[in-house]
Amino acid sequence: MAASASRYRAYISYSHADRRWADWLHKALETYRVPSRLVGTQTAAGVIPRRLIPVFRDRAELASAADLTARVNEAIQRSDNMIVICSPRATASRWVNEEVLAFKRLSRQGRIFCLIVDGEPNASNLPGRAAEECFVPALRKHLDADGALSDRNAEPIAADARPGKDGKTNAKLKLIAGLLDVGFDTLKQREQHRRMRRMVAITAVALVVMALTTALAIDALIQRHAAVIAQQAAVRRQKQADNLVRFMLGDLYDRLAQVGRLDVMEAVDDKAMAYFQSLPTADVTDRALSQRVKALQEIGAARETKGELAKALESYQSASILAAKLLRRAPKDVMRQASYADTLTWMGRVDWYQGRLPQAAQKFRAASELLRHAFAARPGDPQLGLQLSSALVNTGRVLEAHGDFGAAKPYYEAARDNYARLSKRDPTDPEWPLQLAYAYNDLGKVALEQGRLDLAITDYRADQSLKATLVARDPNNREVGEGLLVSDAILGRMLGWCDDMAAALHFTELAVASARKLTEFDPKNAEWADFFALYSQQLGGLLRQRGQPHIAAAADNDAVRVLSSLVAQNPGDTSLQQDLAQSRLELSRLQLTHNDIDGATSAASAASAAVERLLKDSPGDRSLILLAAQADLVLGQIAARRTNSAAARHYWSQARDLILPATRSGADPNFLAVCAEALLRLNQTEAARPQVAELNAMGYRTPDFVAVVTHSRLTYPVNAAFSRRIEQIMRDGARSLSHPQDVATVSYQGAAARQ
Repeated sequence: MAASASRYRAYISYSHADRRWADWLHKALETYRVPSRLVGTQTAAGVIPRRLIPVFRDRAELASAADLTARVNEAIQRSDNMIVICSPRATASRWVNEEVLAFKRLSRQGRIFCLIVDGEPNASNLPGRAAEECFVPALRKHLDADGALSDRNAEPIAADARPGKDGKTNAKLKLIAGLLDVGFDTLKQREQHRRMRRMVAITAVALVVMALTTALAIDALIQRHAAVIAQQAAVRRQKQADNLVRFMLGDLYDRLAQVGRLDVMEAVDDKAMAYFQSLPTADVTDRALSQRVKALQEIGAARETKGELAKALESYQSASILAAKLLRRAPKDVMRQASYADTLTWMGRVDWYQGRLPQAAQKFRAASELLRHAFAARPGDPQLGLQLSSALVNTGRVLEAHGDFGAAKPYYEAARDNYARLSKRDPTDPEWPLQLAYAYNDLGKVALEQGRLDLAITDYRADQSLKATLVARDPNNREVGEGLLVSDAILGRMLGWCDDMAAALHFTELAVASARKLTEFDPKNAEWADFFALYSQQLGGLLRQRGQPHIAAAADNDAVRVLSSLVAQNPGDTSLQQDLAQSRLELSRLQLTHNDIDGATSAASAASAAVERLLKDSPGDRSLILLAAQADLVLGQIAARRTNSAAARHYWSQARDLILPATRSGADPNFLAVCAEALLRLNQTEAARPQVAELNAMGYRTPDFVAVVTHSRLTYPVNAAFSRRIEQIMRDGARSLSHPQDVATVSYQGAAARQ
């Protein structure tokens, strides 16, 4: 494909944990100037351009429960090449593997290039070294005719940036040579000739500046101890030295980066560090110390970008010592509190990247506490508010990664309270209530993981109400409108789990109606069409359980029809395949109610086969494990209808064995309900009792689950206290229950014609 026919020269696929490498590579590619003698040459990759722009890198971390966004899908389809940053962290990423699969399925496997930054290629083939694997499965295997991974081994084209291998500079040139389809030696030789002309002057400047800086620094130190009459001259010389160091860390550093003089850049870092460490900290003005803190943080950031985490930590620690000294001199100074908190946050990030979660949490906690005091003193300062919220959320994220949801919750609550205060102080700014809504959403997820459906509904209700208010203020803000329809659907799903079917239908219908309006606005937007289909499927399930199978059939058929079309258009999008499998499974349940055994078998088998394929690529994906177990439950019901008890027990045992390990992490009612249902259908009543009791206590009560429990002759009384809490939650929010859109109950007659 010619480069001019696409929007992106290359797509960088990477794990969020490797974002420092992605930052470096993105900048290195887009700032690279192709040697003039090569520009315009025709190669198999097309006409060689002057610049390798643009290069796509998704700067936002994808949420674990979200699918690939339409923007990412479009970028993959419109990229000439893909560069995969390979490490054990990338191997653990579902998204990196999916992106590589999506690109391969476009028949562009020959245009995938790898940058190895950590780990070992094909280590999974070596006994006991699977954890070192840096190639995702999609890189290690060829695709078969159906677009699935085959057993045939592939040999990815790789540049190796690890120490002792190609190094960063040669690795970058190897990648560029691959993108341009020219020989590495040719490119390297021409690059060396070009650099030689530039580096002589820049290196000379660097050496002169470093020598001059050293002389000025030594002279300044000598003058500092001279007579009082020379004090002003010493201060002036010290300022000159500081200014030169800032130049070294600023303009000179950037120019050295452009010509790839990493050796001189490292010398600049080391020289600057040695200079700052040689300076006295006593008898120094606060302003000078403050400038040193900022410079040391810049050195740390530069080292972190290069992947030198140990040296970056050294810089941050030096900055932290000086920032702490400044804070001790004026412990109530708000800006000094914020500055010291900033150094703690930098050090916490390094701990986080290196897997030292307890140390990271400790530093984030300390930063949060300092920023609490600072923000309390200046409650109207939005920058302090953002800094505090970031520290609080970072702390919660680390604790959540540890599986400690209870400890994470107070930090999310504090972030929520912080955004609430900012929203009250500046009610005209829509950003604060939107951030507040997201904070409530985070709290809802934590509550759900803890099995607290009442708290989850409380938080999701607050999230939905805030977004509804924002949409009422600005109905044309489609970004907030999209967020609202997702919140409507989440709230509808939660209420359906609690057997509040009227409210569940209300919010789900709102989500479907909003999604339909978005698709009418832009029929080509695949993400909006996916929303419409997915929430139509949710509505179909609610209607089926409420005893309205004919209306449910229209909703289910819409879901399967739209998702089938989307999958045909985007065959590499595994999230769409998962959504289609989920919709087919709900259609199968509906067909069972009509006693359409053949139709139910066809739909459930197709769903199960799709999930099985997806699980091969992502065996640890909890959402896929849940969907696979649900498919086995339905297939078992179908086998039981056919009076094939052996096959039924096989499917139900398979569902039990698949879901049981997943129930040991958290208390998500969906997982508990599937596990309990599998046990009950296998007549393992005693084993199911604890889970049934836990679900009853948390208020989980779908008609489907109640029917299974009742059939097993277990009592499952209405949790009256829980029902009253839910009624109170919804009653308290009744004034905001009416949606900005005037939507009645959705009619599905003719819905297919409208789509």
